[in-house]
Amino acid sequence: MMDFQKFYMGDMYDAYKYLGAHVEGDSVVFRTFAPQAERVTIIGEFNNWQEEEMTEAVRAEFYEIRIHGAKEGQMYKFVIYGKNGRVEHCDPYGFGMELRPNFASIVRDLDKFEFTDDKWMKNRTRNFDRPLNIYEMHLGSWKRKDADRQDDPDRKVEEGWYEYDEIAEDLIKYVKDNNYTHVEFMPLSEHPFDGSWGYQSTGFFAPTSRYGTAGQLQKLVNSLHMAGIGAIIDIVPAHFAMDYYALRHYDGSELYEYPASDVSDSEWGSCNFLFSRREVACFMQSAANYWLTEYHFDGLRMDAVSRLIYWMGNESRGVNEFNLNFLKKMNFGLHQLHPSAMLIAEDSTSYPGCTKPVDQGGLGFDYKWDLGWMNDTLDYFMKQSGERVHAADKLTFSMFYFYNEKYLLPLSHDEVVHGKKTVIDKIFGSYEMKFPQCRALYMYMMVHPGKMLSFMGNEIAMIREWDETKEPDYFLLKYPLHDSFHHYIMDLNEVYTAEPALYEKDYDPEGFKWIAINDMQNNVYGIRRNGRESSVAAFFNFSDKEHVYVYTPEQDETLTMLLHSDWECYSGTVPKPARRKKIKARGIGGGRIELPAFSAVLFEIKQGI
Repeated sequence: MMDFQKFYMGDMYDAYKYLGAHVEGDSVVFRTFAPQAERVTIIGEFNNWQEEEMTEAVRAEFYEIRIHGAKEGQMYKFVIYGKNGRVEHCDPYGFGMELRPNFASIVRDLDKFEFTDDKWMKNRTRNFDRPLNIYEMHLGSWKRKDADRQDDPDRKVEEGWYEYDEIAEDLIKYVKDNNYTHVEFMPLSEHPFDGSWGYQSTGFFAPTSRYGTAGQLQKLVNSLHMAGIGAIIDIVPAHFAMDYYALRHYDGSELYEYPASDVSDSEWGSCNFLFSRREVACFMQSAANYWLTEYHFDGLRMDAVSRLIYWMGNESRGVNEFNLNFLKKMNFGLHQLHPSAMLIAEDSTSYPGCTKPVDQGGLGFDYKWDLGWMNDTLDYFMKQSGERVHAADKLTFSMFYFYNEKYLLPLSHDEVVHGKKTVIDKIFGSYEMKFPQCRALYMYMMVHPGKMLSFMGNEIAMIREWDETKEPDYFLLKYPLHDSFHHYIMDLNEVYTAEPALYEKDYDPEGFKWIAINDMQNNVYGIRRNGRESSVAAFFNFSDKEHVYVYTPEQDETLTMLLHSDWECYSGTVPKPARRKKIKARGIGGGRIELPAFSAVLFEIKQGI
């Protein structure tokens, strides 16, 4: 039985365990919340789509029915009679849903799959002092089948998509070969328009049927954990799709959305959630908890947080206190339920305290995307060498504000679509000139404090913008520049996970120091990263001319080269030595570090020579 007081007070995080469709022995119990409905009926495969009356449950405003003989996998809809007449709706709390353009909900039994990832779940943390290098991906386009091939005539997944568990083996191998620590899936909740990439949802509890069932998604996450790979999922707490059959005007009234048109519709043509209504807060809190609890996801990346902080995402319209209080309450509750799960904000605002705990006055996120770093860095690399001399602040400004929040550095899907060009294509210069600069860019990203995220295709230097209907251009690996770039990213990621100095003190000012910041005329920079027991240093030449930098430490040091972005094996100009090169840098006189044009070099630092 549900605690109705908690539901009406906005204190519930598991409303889905009462509402929705639940298999109980040889029957299924269906329940829905529709306070303004005049009556509610149910239609489905179990009653030949003939309406059966749902009765008011223990509490008014809730409707329920037990259908004997109903089974998992069967489709159903709620028929709501209200101010808009008779409207067929999918179940707001449904655990499965038909593939678009159809919209019937599907009965799913979440308890059938048994997880075997106890060790992973027990040992996981929020990775503040651990490596966190995220491979962001769109599951439907990371790898695709030939749409015309029909290996299985009974296949329900269409249009070349792989099913959740079917793709697991290839995905695990690829992520491990490329040395990423986590996978982040763009939204997997059901959505009607492929081009929304899942960010306009109709089924907040329904894994999209494009790729299979709830049980298959559970199996995928379990497989990732068993292979030592974390799994993060995007959710969209700010708005929902306007389709008539979903949440919009669900009970004939504005139950989930604002009644006023000037704030009810978002800039994306979707409906904004009304979180001042506590039942709506319970809906979203429960959805967030659902993905962490029932699928063992290790983190939630919340989209468009700025639209929750400010009215319509516009700072000039002021803070939306209702949404802000909801956000704080949800994050606080999720952390109590899942202390080791990560909550990540995609927030473009400068609202303070995003990653500060709620009980300290913050919003309660663990990480915030550093969109300022992303914009400044890409803008710097778009400039030619001579212009970069006057744009040094694009590289240095991030460290003036970095310790205000726990930032994550994103080169995400948003940067490789809609005419923005891909990451490598943004970089100034000819096709050949882009590669050494891009290699240096990624080492700069790795050495800069903060966790990291990169979108699929970045690792092979995709030139074509991402398209959700096509997989990345893996054929590019036939070409030496792309193949060597891919190997460079693999090696860079491996170095990152192997060097504690690159992640242990990401959010401790003692973990970072500028070594070279006064040689802007030559576009030369140096960064030192300190761990608890180790240190590394990286030197960058972002100009089109060779340069020799003389590094003079405070005391004698030996620098052992770990990685050079311009080694010949990466299509560079410098032969890779058979043994690791060492440079003795004395406190008096220093050590000479040769930096080819558009290059970056990473060293391990040991005291003494």
